Amino acid sequence: MTENSSSRPTPAQPDFHNRLGHAIKRAEQALIGEKTRALRTVDLTVPQYVTLLVLQQSTGMSGAQLARECMVTPQTMTTILTNLEAKGLITRETSNVHQKVLVAKLTRPGHALTRKADTLARRVEQRLADALDETEQAQLRDLLNRSTAALRNTD
Repeated sequence: MTENSSSRPTPAQPDFHNRLGHAIKRAEQALIGEKTRALRTVDLTVPQYVTLLVLQQSTGMSGAQLARECMVTPQTMTTILTNLEAKGLITRETSNVHQKVLVAKLTRPGHALTRKADTLARRVEQRLADALDETEQAQLRDLLNRSTAALRNTD
């Protein structure tokens, strides 16, 4: 079998594995994969955990607010909230501001599980932090923030 020279990367077309987007995606998948594994021990998904964490820091939020904050679609958030409510981790009550809006709040068991899940997730994040010194951690945050800003800048 002969190799097609047109399939070889050129300087103008770097190897896919060396592209920044691919490196970022690999890191994200490794982080989410490890959090998934850790959170499975407390019967939570990563999106459920993030939702609980956001609710722990609020006095209650609508599904639309949570979807924006947790970076998921409103449809996905509806499923997340339904599952969390079925587990007894949240309640949903009619908003004082608008009768058609339901506001989600953590239950007592929800608070307890969020603390436990956060400990598990922080252990995973600590493994990442331990691979870098403080200067490198600050540089990585800065690089990621600049990358995000560059991608959002759509002049």
